[in-house]
Amino acid sequence: MTLSESGLLFPDAPHAPDRDTLLRDLGLTGPDPELDAFAQQMAHEAGVPYGMVNIFRTQQQCFDGLCTPDEDSELPTVGRSMALTAGFCPEVVELRLARVHPDLYASRELASNEVVDILDARTYAGAPLIYAGHVLGTTCILGPEPRVQETGKPTLHKIKAKRDELLEMLLRRAGFNVRQ
Repeated sequence: MTLSESGLLFPDAPHAPDRDTLLRDLGLTGPDPELDAFAQQMAHEAGVPYGMVNIFRTQQQCFDGLCTPDEDSELPTVGRSMALTAGFCPEVVELRLARVHPDLYASRELASNEVVDILDARTYAGAPLIYAGHVLGTTCILGPEPRVQETGKPTLHKIKAKRDELLEMLLRRAGFNVRQ
């Protein structure tokens, strides 16, 4: 992990070669239609327009799985990558903990995040994708409508369940042994 200018830690040396090999072994090498479908299902189930399978590479976050509004939507679209420090996933990666923010405007610190401005995001949930001791990235969802605080715990359970479902899918398709 490397310390960024913002003080967050990101994946790289000395464990980068092992982590990079693991990413390749799991097929996490770039945009993937199967992961796009997973992100779309995740967003649909959560009732939000944005869903991502977000893989942290040494230079940027890459959305190997992406659900974003169509070009003709009034909502902004998302590209396939983002700066390492942008958004809420860097904190999830650093802390290795799932996070839910039902209303991003409830906190001055969260409301000042550039993703709030870019996407007009009001709600976020993300869970770290961890395998063999390596944080590979996150599963996350974003929405333009705030949610009440009482949705936090159920959303936390859902995003963690989606993360677990994704990890099992990745392990199975890579031919890894999956515990029952």
